[in-house]
Amino acid sequence: MGIHFSLPCVPGMPLAQAVAILQKHCRIIKNVQVLYSEQSPLSHDLILNLTQDGIKLLFDAFNQRLKVIEVYDLTKVKLKYCGVHFNSQAIAPTIEQIDQSFGATHPGVYNSAEQLFHLNFRGLSFSFQLDSWSEAPKYEFSRRIVTQPNFAHGLASLQIPHGATVKRMYIYNGNSLQDTKAPAMPLGCFLGNVYAESVDVLRDGTGVSGLRLRLLTAGSGPGVMADAKMRVSERCVYFGDSCQDVLSTLGSPHKVFYKSEDKMKIHSPSPHKQVPSKCNDYFFNYFTLGVDILFDANTHKVKKFVLHTNYPGHYNFNIYHRCDFKIPITIKRGTSCHNPNIHSMGDPTTESVDTQTETCTTYSKWDSIQDLLGHPMEKPVVLHRSSSPNNTNPFGSTFCFGLQRMIFEVMQNNHIASVTLYGPPRPSSQLKTPDLPQ
Repeated sequence: MGIHFSLPCVPGMPLAQAVAILQKHCRIIKNVQVLYSEQSPLSHDLILNLTQDGIKLLFDAFNQRLKVIEVYDLTKVKLKYCGVHFNSQAIAPTIEQIDQSFGATHPGVYNSAEQLFHLNFRGLSFSFQLDSWSEAPKYEFSRRIVTQPNFAHGLASLQIPHGATVKRMYIYNGNSLQDTKAPAMPLGCFLGNVYAESVDVLRDGTGVSGLRLRLLTAGSGPGVMADAKMRVSERCVYFGDSCQDVLSTLGSPHKVFYKSEDKMKIHSPSPHKQVPSKCNDYFFNYFTLGVDILFDANTHKVKKFVLHTNYPGHYNFNIYHRCDFKIPITIKRGTSCHNPNIHSMGDPTTESVDTQTETCTTYSKWDSIQDLLGHPMEKPVVLHRSSSPNNTNPFGSTFCFGLQRMIFEVMQNNHIASVTLYGPPRPSSQLKTPDLPQ
């Protein structure tokens, strides 16, 4: 069940796809608000509010897939079920109309705090407001009842007066609106794209070595779309892989971005000694994976990975799908290290007496990462982003910290915007300033 414009808007749809649908219908859907918690983006759903259409699309804060469709103003939309309208200018969504269209269901539930009566079907709920009824509720046994636990026998019921109309309607997955979760992405939402269910950062004895991606795609039988099903595969890419290796492993990128200049050259120890390159490094941008891969312009081999978290309030929000990554952090505690939480990757001087492995994820905050890796010795690099020199970034700057061959881009709310992973150090003659996340 879902709401149709020209493409279906169904539970499980990724945020970026829903936004693309709304952008395509910008002449019809003229006002969309993006609602989220600036300080605690994981504590509340991400909401697209279609103010002129009386519809809210609620997306899970973690996986950013559609969880609930709420129609809060039924006067602004026409609704039909099985090809028959149950709400339009000519048809009021009364309790009788709901009964006629959807049939019998389980007893409803009355919320005294909201003064709302909820009539629930599987994946669908209707809310009726008590204070809008013209006649007083009658307490008797009925097919449509509301259990009243405060009553003496606990079995009293409330008959809904004739003509009571729906105040809100909810579409979701499962049996209960309170317990609903965003389902897996429907096959119809893949549209030929490959998505990353998870991304594991691989390590070897010297540090980060590459990525292992668990990929999802919609496959089908030999020429039969009815046999379409979810297909899962794992692919690995490593530092030093060639451009051809990555193409054969992950397929063609959505975009290839060539670096026109190195704005971070000023942070190099000897920027004036660096000879301008005749060719530019380039990125493979995999938007549905939430990953960028940087290739060296001379060797055409992988030298950096960028993992994007896609938090609202970041300049690049909704360009990438969220990369659900896991980075294993090895903490070595030794007698020669003054700070037991700091371990320099590739530094053999620390005598390890205890090794502990922790995990940094997309949802880790910068404070907790510092507790694992230690505090950076150098001040952060302030990263400004704007679409043109005359424009300002309404979300403000981010801060980039370098630790253990990783650059963490930190938002002002302490969440991680992106993580850049770079390979083993090259000879000093080839050493360049690390690139910050694009």
